[in-house]
Amino acid sequence: MGDGTEKEAPAARPFTEARARAVLASAGERAEDARLLALGENAVFALDAPEPLVVRVGRDPSLRERAERELRVADWLQEHQVPAVRAARPGVTVVGGHPLTFWRRLDEPAREAVPVDLAGLLRLVHALPAPPFALPRRDLLSGVERWLRLAGDAVPAADAAYLRARRDEFESAVAELTPVLPPGPLHGDALPRNVHVGPDGPLLLDLETFSDDLREHDLVVLALSLDRYGLDEASYSGFVRVYGWDVREWPGCAVLRGAREAAACAWVAQHAPGNPAAVREFARRVDSLRQRDAAVRWYAF
Repeated sequence: MGDGTEKEAPAARPFTEARARAVLASAGERAEDARLLALGENAVFALDAPEPLVVRVGRDPSLRERAERELRVADWLQEHQVPAVRAARPGVTVVGGHPLTFWRRLDEPAREAVPVDLAGLLRLVHALPAPPFALPRRDLLSGVERWLRLAGDAVPAADAAYLRARRDEFESAVAELTPVLPPGPLHGDALPRNVHVGPDGPLLLDLETFSDDLREHDLVVLALSLDRYGLDEASYSGFVRVYGWDVREWPGCAVLRGAREAAACAWVAQHAPGNPAAVREFARRVDSLRQRDAAVRWYAF
């Protein structure tokens, strides 16, 4: 494990699995034996020795503050007995500018998480008071510029300009929304994939987007999944039944949905360099927005 000090500032290199493994090795971990679980904003690895852990390697130095906050959120949720992933080591390790956090390895899932599992956890989170530390607003669109910059010439300049314009439009619209639910702590990326169902039941994963904002943000995610990602009506109805309210009844739903769509397009763009599948998915998403076709299926990436 590193000493927490930044070593050489990273050059502008692509964040690949190989790069993340090199960072992990520089932190003193057995990178050659690590199993890659996910590669996005973070590279997530499972480690077996000297103890079973999960380590998250941040893409770049800008994610350090978020990693530090994620650890504080985990401790806070534990204090309030909200089932969630727990940190295995205190503090953030920084190697070559990349922030690393270490988490307890979970048992193998008892089954796949479904929307009703998520709904029950969101009810717990949405009942919490503000924590004793600051949470940011849930700015869905703050990453758009960075993701498009990382995409570079791998996506058409006209599409990037179109997304920047949509970002500006929705930033203004979101600021004018009047919520139904009391604002407060929320998860920020409320999807069943961010729930683990172990022997003791469901718990929350990926705490990095915890925010203090409109709770409706957490509910729009499943409404968008119904429209764009193939979630079936029965699953969505079960989610609404357990949570107790359908966000589609709120006039502001379309605004948050549109903001999330713009962010989702830009998020895929960062993977476009050297990845033809990302290029195709980016084109599909942007074209459907240009055509105002809400029925076009998007595919998780």
